[in-house]
Amino acid sequence: MAALRNCVALVTGASRGAGRGVAIELGAAGATVYVTGRSTRGAPAQSYGEIVSLSGMKQVPGSIDETAEEVTRAGGHGIAVRCDHTSEEQVLALFRQVEREQGRLDLLVNNAWGGHEKFDGIFQAPFWQRPMELWDAMFDRGVRNHLLASRLAAPILVRQRKGLIVTTTFWDRDRYLAGNLFYDLAKASMTRLAFGMAQELKPHNVASVAVSPGWMRTEFVLAGHHTDEASWRERPELAGTESTRYVGRAIAALAADSRVLEKTGRVLRVGDLAVEYGFTDIDGRTVPPFELDGS
Repeated sequence: MAALRNCVALVTGASRGAGRGVAIELGAAGATVYVTGRSTRGAPAQSYGEIVSLSGMKQVPGSIDETAEEVTRAGGHGIAVRCDHTSEEQVLALFRQVEREQGRLDLLVNNAWGGHEKFDGIFQAPFWQRPMELWDAMFDRGVRNHLLASRLAAPILVRQRKGLIVTTTFWDRDRYLAGNLFYDLAKASMTRLAFGMAQELKPHNVASVAVSPGWMRTEFVLAGHHTDEASWRERPELAGTESTRYVGRAIAALAADSRVLEKTGRVLRVGDLAVEYGFTDIDGRTVPPFELDGS
């Protein structure tokens, strides 16, 4: 595939997880992909102590260097740039670098997320028992990251009168994620951010959408279940999961769609996009959209 061979993309938070899967699939479609995050091969991010310990890992997995190399191996051109997406100065320098080196930007994928930095192993608890530091992780180092990158990408895309901003989120038709109010509120804010940006960008022929994957087999999920990508099928509880490449294929399909502006402002589930665009996950399955229990 070379549907995106003329596309310049920037994927934030791409050292691991969904960002890594997205970057690789964009590369497989031929794109030039700027891979950003704080973890480099020689210096992994130091703020994941709790989840790394709970997962039984020695250090946080992945790096922007490794992801960029995978992008290039897949057929694209991966460029690793270390960036702390909470720093306005660093994010500004990043976008200036992209403009200087490429002269344009076609796709921004907002994926930098701080929620894992304060994960304590508790999935469900009343909001009054949750620590306020979760707000800092999910909003100051999550929602704010997306807004900061978007406001610096927007002038470039508006001048071009062409482009797409994708915000990764979680959404199940506005159903409430019981027992995790901070996460539910943060993801709803990201969804609303994508919608609001779409209203202001549409007159300039620029699209903004939110994309919601299902339960992904990220490095942390696999470690938490004491398995890996080669052996996850031996864990029945992971039967409904999807690879991080699945959301990548969804975003690559959107980026290649000349009529993507018709979808602007919407929340799009990866399972629905798989049916619409005719792609599968890496194991050949069409994984249906994730739905909360009781749906």
